[in-house]
Amino acid sequence: MNNWNENNNELSKTFVFKSFMDAIQWMVKASVEIEQQNHHPKWTNEYNKVHVCLSTHDEGNTITSKDRALAHALDLIE
Repeated sequence: MNNWNENNNELSKTFVFKSFMDAIQWMVKASVEIEQQNHHPKWTNEYNKVHVCLSTHDEGNTITSKDRALAHALDLIE
């Protein structure tokens, strides 16, 4: 997992892209993986940035292996 921050029972990372369209295209690709893993993040988009926060709500809003697996998968999306 590259450059993920662990704070307040969350993994978080801001992905930075060249443009707004690149950020949106990444979100669309990421949504396929997110749905396959059935583990949905809290995320926001601001122009060329996508900020992602991961925690497992079913486990008391803490970081679990589900979060680490999704973080790893999101890092692999181009």
